[in-house]
Amino acid sequence: MDAVEEIKSRLSIEDVVGEYVQLKRAGRNFKGLSPFSNEKTASFMVSPEKQIWHDFSSAKGGNMFSFVMEMEGLDFKETLELLARKAGVDLSQYQNNRTSSNIKVKERLYEALELAAKFYQIHFSKNKTALDYVLKKRAFSKDTALLFRLGYAPADGSALTDFLKKKGFSDKELQQAGLAVRGYDAIRDMFRGRLMIPLQDPQGRIIGFTARILNDEPNAPKYINTPQTLLYDKGRHVYGLHLAKEAIRTHKYSVVVEGNLDVIASHQAKVTQVVATAGTAVTQMHLKALSRFSSDIRLAFDQDSAGQAAAERAIPIASKVGASLSIIDIPSGKDPDELIKKDPKLWEAAIDKRQYALDWLIDRYVGQLDLKSATGKRQFSDILIDVVKQLDDSVEQDHYLRRIAGTIDVSIEVIRSKFKQNKTAPRMLKRHKVIPKSVDERQLEAIKAQNQILSIVLKYPNLRSYLERLNADMLIEDDAKSLFVFLQKHPEFAGNPITVKQLEPIADYVKMLILQYEAFYQGVEAAELSYETAHLQQRLIELYVKSKKLILSEELRDTNEVRTQTLLKEVKELDQLLKRAGDSHAQQ
Repeated sequence: MDAVEEIKSRLSIEDVVGEYVQLKRAGRNFKGLSPFSNEKTASFMVSPEKQIWHDFSSAKGGNMFSFVMEMEGLDFKETLELLARKAGVDLSQYQNNRTSSNIKVKERLYEALELAAKFYQIHFSKNKTALDYVLKKRAFSKDTALLFRLGYAPADGSALTDFLKKKGFSDKELQQAGLAVRGYDAIRDMFRGRLMIPLQDPQGRIIGFTARILNDEPNAPKYINTPQTLLYDKGRHVYGLHLAKEAIRTHKYSVVVEGNLDVIASHQAKVTQVVATAGTAVTQMHLKALSRFSSDIRLAFDQDSAGQAAAERAIPIASKVGASLSIIDIPSGKDPDELIKKDPKLWEAAIDKRQYALDWLIDRYVGQLDLKSATGKRQFSDILIDVVKQLDDSVEQDHYLRRIAGTIDVSIEVIRSKFKQNKTAPRMLKRHKVIPKSVDERQLEAIKAQNQILSIVLKYPNLRSYLERLNADMLIEDDAKSLFVFLQKHPEFAGNPITVKQLEPIADYVKMLILQYEAFYQGVEAAELSYETAHLQQRLIELYVKSKKLILSEELRDTNEVRTQTLLKEVKELDQLLKRAGDSHAQQ
């Protein structure tokens, strides 16, 4: 038995899912409201027998691992570690010696950091300077201080190291955790005489600290962070995500600010979809972590040159990870904390008035450069064309090239010519499909239709003739394509699909289809099932044709005459395919 199977044997899927969704018994299954949509009628189902879940409103489904990955925004390895802890499974026994040793080291570091946080919290409760700063100057409540586990590091140079050594931690472990540094004759505390802000991973485990000075000494850095460790990587860590992830999923966007204290102030003001990175250094890993919960990401950085440069760097990164990046303008140059103190509603209004990042950047340079002069036009086009070159979507590139041309009053041909120049040796650009704003809705509809028709024909071999007008390209997901190919090769198959060796790699998907059939079609008369299958067949073809036409129409905009004739022929064939599907459905 491997680690995954060991965890599944110890945990029940209804208990794992039940920590996130309120479930009620519905026959052999459990039912609840979808955590992925704002539905009022429960369509989220969990099958203890099959050990799977399926959300009919979002067409998502899978096993306990895929559910936790969706809810927590984790990759598989992180999910494995999380569920292993819940199940009491020692992953080291499934790893090689080197990996096993690394896991044990990490667990010791987590333990040391957790004890350090409690140590700092106790000293915070006794230190008047720290309490006055947090409760009076920052106006944070006691509940807020407890929620974010704020602490205080004693000014004594070895208070924490002495405490942790008594708990059995070695000098090496304290240095590995980023809690101590080597002095002339002994190790000493990394942080002294500062407000301590714990840095927590998406599950709330402490991985490091940010330490703020309380008496603003002129030669001392205002903030000190834990250095890079086995647990903490500033290029990956998103501060406050463990408390913000549910709000991000609910509101369908996240707000990224510069400072940890800005995050705390926003959460206290009940605007909880707010997180922070290490200053303005937004990385691909930051945006990827946030986009797991929502692709709508809004930056609220200072409106200075550093903030502008950060936005400029983040635009192509967001394009690469498929995120929609926008900028929040803070009125009067204030930071979020100042705005919240004045009136929390001003902060909410600023968030709502965000501007798409590249539009914001263009407006900024319009205000900074003299666009009536040749020099200003050259600088404007140089800067912005370089950003546009790094966008991954050709439609978006074309839109902004036209806007640049219009802004500086030159022809689009001139801007396109400059765009094609290779002065900065940009990476090769991928040509992408046209992606309409309704892509999510259309793709979701196609996934639902795909799953529904497969759930029916999997149960009824006599209805598999409806697959003849379909092909694998019309299906959205790889698992669906694999099952489609299997049914094409075995049109008479009528056994238990879960026991079929060829279907083992997609066993969870097959179980989900069986669950879907039981939920929707159990007991439905044969004639009605036949009509429903014909309707789903036609709908899949319609959605496929619309999608293909969008791609072809984009390619027609910029191609030669020979290729144009080929593309027009493909469009005609798609129209014929759609007509045949309509005629066939009308005969049912």
